[in-house]
Order: sequence, then structure tokens, then C-alpha cells
Amino acid sequence: MNTQILTKGLKGIIPGGISVKDFSMATQTSEDLAAKILDNFMQNGIGVYKDELIHFEESDRLKTGILAINMGVPIDEISVLLEWQDFESLTAEILKSRDFETMCNVILTKPRMQIDVIGIKSGIAVLIDCKHWNKMNQSALEKAVKKQVERTRYFLLKAKVQAAVPAIVTLYQNETKFIDRVPIVPIHQLDAFCDEFYGNLEKFRS
Repeated sequence: MNTQILTKGLKGIIPGGISVKDFSMATQTSEDLAAKILDNFMQNGIGVYKDELIHFEESDRLKTGILAINMGVPIDEISVLLEWQDFESLTAEILKSRDFETMCNVILTKPRMQIDVIGIKSGIAVLIDCKHWNKMNQSALEKAVKKQVERTRYFLLKAKVQAAVPAIVTLYQNETKFIDRVPIVPIHQLDAFCDEFYGNLEKFRS
């Protein structure tokens, strides 16, 4: 499937039933091209044709995003087309691809805290706060880091792991940087971050 078709079609993946005409409007393509995109989607297990409508599941946006990334579309180009829930799921999928056991939207109680994504491998946990923001400023990042450090400390009291590393994953950023030894990782570098995670443990706050 053409990568340009994939990224165009991503905008039209709406859960529930959608007609070819409505899909063409959502993707700003001709009905002929819309039909071709939908046919390609279904050949790749994305969407089901029923009662003259194409039915998408919530997971189909993420499935399409991962397919596009595997075909060479830059991760940050795909991430901007995803909702924040998709962004969290994409983060988890990248961790899974690096053999981390992953959990999403983990709720801690007393006090109540939510952790977007947790990845555990070889007894070490990485706790990720996903920031699907258009722009990141230093003040907002510092606040996010402080909260994530608190969540990580509390998680360690409850979980059976050797250590835990707080981290922030962002959409728009050129390279990984650190605030108070907490890594701020752009989504397009998350795979490399996971690959080098254990070799860099001494750099991280844990």
C-alpha cells in the first residue's frame, strides 16, 4: 500500500459504519480513491465491509499507524494524526516490540494516581507520562517531571520490581533531553531509547 494513501486514509478511520462517500469527504479524496484506500485497508485487516458500510474498530487507527510506520512513514508524522489515546497505545506498542511487558492507564489508589504506560523488563520498570501536546515549554515539562517522579516513588511502594525509572514521551521535540535526570523522549526516538535503556540506567533517575 502506498504510504501517502495510508496517511490520507488515517483521517477517515472513524469507529462505526462509514460509507465510501463520507470516507472520501473525511479524507478529502475522490470517491474512486476513497474506495481504493478502503479496499487496501481491508486487505490489511483494517475495517470490515457490512451492509454497504465499512465498519472500523477503535484499534484500527493505531493498527493503521503501526502499518504506516513499518512501511517507512516517520513516527512523528503518524503521531500527529492520532488522538491522545492512540498516542498512548503507540507508546505501549513500541515498548512491546522491545520485549517490555506493558500496561496502560494503571490506576494507583490512596492517593489516586494514574500512570499512562508502564513497561517492565528484567525487573526494571519504566513509567511513562505521554504528552500529546503541540508545543512543549520548559515550565510545563518541569511540572510534568515532578508529578511523574511522585508517581514513580509511589509505584515502587506497591510494585514488586527492582527499580523504576520515570520518563516523559512527547510528540514534538527534536532529541531526548533530561530534566532532573528524568528523560524527555520524543516519540520518534522511543524505539532507540528502549533499545539503549539498560545501557543508560546510570544516567536515569531511579
